[in-house]
Order: sequence, then C-alpha cells, then structure tokens
Amino acid sequence: MRRPGFKYLNPANYPSHFVLTLGLLLALSCTPTQKTSTHQPLNIIVIMADDLGYETIGAYGGSSYQTPEIDRMAANGMRFDHCYAQPLCTPSRVKLMTGIYNVRNYVRFGLLDKSQTTFGNLFRKAGYATCIVGKWQLGKDPAGPQQAGFDQHCLWQVREGRIDSTGRDTRFSKPVLEVDGQLKTFSDTDYGPEIVSEYGLDFIEKSHHEGKPFLLYYPMILTHCPFSPTPNSPEWGVDDSAVMTYKGQAHYFEDMVAEMDGIVGKINRKLEVLGIQDNTLLVFTGDNGTDVPVVSVVDGKEVAGAKGQSTDAGTRVPLIIQWPNEIKANSSSVDLVDFSDFLPTLSEAANIKVPDSLAIDGRSFLPQLRGESGQPREWIYNWYSRSGDPSKASVFARTHRYKLYESGAFYEVPKDAKEQYPLEIEALDADAAAIYQMLNAVLVRYKKQRLNKISKQHLMQ
Repeated sequence: MRRPGFKYLNPANYPSHFVLTLGLLLALSCTPTQKTSTHQPLNIIVIMADDLGYETIGAYGGSSYQTPEIDRMAANGMRFDHCYAQPLCTPSRVKLMTGIYNVRNYVRFGLLDKSQTTFGNLFRKAGYATCIVGKWQLGKDPAGPQQAGFDQHCLWQVREGRIDSTGRDTRFSKPVLEVDGQLKTFSDTDYGPEIVSEYGLDFIEKSHHEGKPFLLYYPMILTHCPFSPTPNSPEWGVDDSAVMTYKGQAHYFEDMVAEMDGIVGKINRKLEVLGIQDNTLLVFTGDNGTDVPVVSVVDGKEVAGAKGQSTDAGTRVPLIIQWPNEIKANSSSVDLVDFSDFLPTLSEAANIKVPDSLAIDGRSFLPQLRGESGQPREWIYNWYSRSGDPSKASVFARTHRYKLYESGAFYEVPKDAKEQYPLEIEALDADAAAIYQMLNAVLVRYKKQRLNKISKQHLMQ
C-alpha cells in the first residue's frame, strides 16, 4: 500500500545504472555496521541533592512538596525503592565517589583522602570531559577537585569555610564560590544554586559542541540548611536574615525543594534541546536523610527527618535513573542499592574498566537498569563515624527486612523503623536466625579492615 502524499520513484524514468547505484546505497544504509559506526560514547550526569530523604519525592508517594521534574524522570526511567546512603554528607560522598566502604577509606569529616581514586579519575583517564559543580567539602586544597579527576569546577566550600566574617552562610544569597581555582564573591541578588547549575549547563553544551563525552557530577547545595528564601520566595531580596543562622527557618524547605526540582528540569531540557537525552544516563539521588526539623508525609504517614542517624529516615534516599531506549519507562526495582555501587555501575555503563587494584566494595546494578535480573545484593554494610573515630562508629549490616548492629541490637525494620524494640535473639524463628548469622558474618568480615585502603602518610594532612 502506498502512503498518500508520499512521492515514490518510478524506475522506468531513470537509467538502469542509477537505479542499481541507489539500491546499493539503500542496502548499505541498512547494514548493522552503519549503526555501529555512528555509536557515541555515553554521557553521564549524577545529581545528588543535599539532605533529601526518599519521603520528599512525589514519585515515592510523598505529598508534602511538588516535585514534577523529578517525578517526570521517574515516569521516563527507573525508581529504586531501597537505595541507602550514609547518614551524613562527607561519608556518603567518599563512598559514592570511590566505591569503597567508609570503614576502609574514610578519614574524617570534610576530607577525601588524596590517595583515593574516584569515578572522576576513571572517566577522565578514559577521555571524558569531567566537571563537578555544587558543594565540595572534601578538603581545603584548591587543587582538590583536579586531583579527584575533574577538569572544571564551580564549587562552594573548597578553601573557604561555611560562613564569612559576619557569620553569614555563603552558599545561597551573596554566595562565595570557587570557579576553576578562582575564589569569587557574588552579589546579594545572586543565588549560589543557580550559579553552579548554569555553570554545569554551559559545561554540557560546550562538551557536546566539542564532540567529547562528558561526566557531570553535581552534588547540590540544595536542600541543606540554612532554610532560607529562594529567588521564587516572596521574601527574596527583602529578608535575608535566615542565612545568619545555621538552621534558618524550616518553612522555607518547601521553596528549596521546588528550586531543586526546577534545576533538575533545566538539566533535562538542556539535554532535549541538544538532542542528547537518549545518549545520556541521568541519575538523581540524595546524600542522606532529610534534616531533623523537617517532617514530611509519604503514603499518608509522617516521616521526621533523621539526618545523622543510622535509621531508615537517616539513610534511605531517592534513586531515580533516566536513560531512554535502555531503561523501561515508569519501571521500578526493589533491589538493595548501596552508595558504593555507583562507581562500578556508571563505569560499566560507559564501558570503562575498574582496575582490580582498586578492590572496590560496590556491585554494578547496570543489568537491573536494563531489565535483567543481575546479581542483587543480599545485604548492605554500613560503617559510619562523622569524626572517623572508630570508638564512635555506628556499624550495621542489613537486608530489606532485618538490621544487625555491631552492638548486637537486631531489628525488624518494616515493623520498627525507629529501631526502638530490638528482637530477642533466642526467640528468633529459623529464617530470622539464618539472616542474623549471615549479617553477623558480614560484620565480622569488615571489623578489622579500618583504613586498609588509604595511604597512611595522608592521615595527618
């Protein structure tokens, strides 16, 4: 059947050699080798919101805030229902960037040990353009971002601290940022999250026009306190007092979530405009649970933020991944995902080999992204000490259902999310007792591995 309005060739009107040549060209255009030759390396964008638990996102059943852009990502990609970070920012960042459990390479708060290899190092070595924007807080050496594998950066809190000489927090209004090694103080009308995100958007466009695959790592400044007005708040430019305190005013959290969601939307639209959305793996997650003053509603139940705590509300974070033509739209997974799993997953997706010498702890969940069964985790291990002091560490191993601390406390998490009623070990049924033994073996396995993946000469720097 001929389609109306479509002009068809009549072979009788053309010389035989023309028809033969045309047929050969059409045949060649349909061969598999032609498709392979036009394949482009995969772009990677990792967005990690600051202090944002799973309960804040609409796609997870959250009803306290509007997150249409992140929800759209979930509708176009895959939502992971059991992704677990560390309870606090620096421990999560070190784990995510290196693929190694904190027990083996976390030194202290605000530091990434210089001896560590990050996904930035791996991607840059593989020929990727690399960039990090947002929040650094991994050491005060101006060369730190470069050493971690990033060619370009626009970051808050590299060499400067959290506040200026007046006690003003410098990440939101009138931000102080490090831009490719240059310290810059912006005006009262500038907003830190917008400046760093615009830098990231420019990096995406520049890399695309130069024909280079890119890795953009965006550990966001939002939604960390001080809870303060955004450019879309009525108080913006009128009342800036909230940034003079550590916590600010909790009612601004809703505005900050909306601002964060809008930035995710801008990044997605940039990919669409450039025509590279299908060739870009876009990740959205959070670095730990929501901050303590914030109470949100998810599936009709209130969840109080528990940042800094090892409970579900302190460690369970959203994980949504979009990769058109590879990930089935509106899909979900209940597999356990640990922050150490990001490095091997991203590397495998980009066909970058992780050297065996790194001895990472993470496990790739790329097969699950593609709808395959893969090799899901049976358990997650967590070693957390803000200061790095082992005597103050909260150490546990968990499955979906059960959680065992090194102290011996054993909880059934779905029935006791706040971990108030430890189970009696002697009263466990056979199945629960078997899981207890498995988790105990995990704790024993890692007990003696403190700092066995760092160069000791960096400890005192």
